Amino acid sequence: MKIGCPTEIKPQEFRVGMTPNAAGEAVARGHQALVQKGAGLGAGFSDEDYTAAGAQIIETAEEIFATADMIVKVKEPQAGERKMLREGQLLFTYLHLAPDPKQTHDLLASGCTAIAYETVTDDRDGLPLLAPMSEVAGRLAPQVGAWTLQKANGGRGVLMGGVPGVGPAKVVVMGGGVVGTHAAKIAAGMGADVTVLDRSLPRLKYLDDVFGGTFKNQYSTAGATAELIRDADMVIGAVLIPGAAAPKLISRAQLGDMKPGAVLVDVAIDQGGCFETSKATTHADPIYDVDGIMHYCVANMPGAVARTSTIALGNATMPFMLALADKGWKQACADDAHLLAGLNVHAGKLTYYAVGEALGLDVMSPQLAIK
Repeated sequence: MKIGCPTEIKPQEFRVGMTPNAAGEAVARGHQALVQKGAGLGAGFSDEDYTAAGAQIIETAEEIFATADMIVKVKEPQAGERKMLREGQLLFTYLHLAPDPKQTHDLLASGCTAIAYETVTDDRDGLPLLAPMSEVAGRLAPQVGAWTLQKANGGRGVLMGGVPGVGPAKVVVMGGGVVGTHAAKIAAGMGADVTVLDRSLPRLKYLDDVFGGTFKNQYSTAGATAELIRDADMVIGAVLIPGAAAPKLISRAQLGDMKPGAVLVDVAIDQGGCFETSKATTHADPIYDVDGIMHYCVANMPGAVARTSTIALGNATMPFMLALADKGWKQACADDAHLLAGLNVHAGKLTYYAVGEALGLDVMSPQLAIK
């Protein structure tokens, strides 16, 4: 199979869809790895690194899309890239279709087959291709939130850990999954007073057993949320419904109850965001003010630490990429129900129910698609 890896063109996206190691593995199995010139530079990989692994360097994205059987990326295809997709071509990348009707319709119109990293599952009910980026984003969230809290950036001017005689920042983490757990660990490590909200009692028990006094946890209700955010210096949104639009957990009206200069960090922005006032931003212009509350809503947070993120993502995606190349997507999905769960679009049909529900579109069973 010809596996193509174009340069990411989303603003300030420095990651790359295929590492030299992954390219080498593909070539060793008899496949062709086609990498756009300069695609890995943002993550610290030179063209020479790829050629040493056996990959071919291709000058333009147009050549990659025209030649490759499978396109491997990081972020969802941008409008110009979607025009280059063709019927029968396989796309393997993050998609986040539920809050993005324009992308969804373009993918359906292209006739391509699209498998989304964020909906591939594992036998522990996890999301193994989302998890590494969730870990990165979770660890980044308190870091960028602390920067936003600085007075020069519009924040309250509160130091995360305080100093002797001055209390620490109060941080609320909404969601106790992968993102929330990593965010809480880092925020607590910075000395903040941290409370995690979640609606799963088993998860809260796990957090209490493992992290004990490191941070607090509380069952999530509307009342508990309202009470905690009134006193919070920072709220980190870390909720996820796999493949679906994120629920809105803080309304605009509630911003008036928060402290002026408090910070909202929305890690769920790829899925539409979990605050009513969230809108996607970029690393070039990451924050904005709504009613005196600072919002950090960068849609590709892990892109800020591109090398760490690229290697972590490559470690997770490579086995699936190789299975798709070795067997073809239909056989690979037939052999692995977890990979089949990643199938979102095939030949003009939507094949993921949560996306269909979010966008009001008909859905074909993924099992039917592979037949």
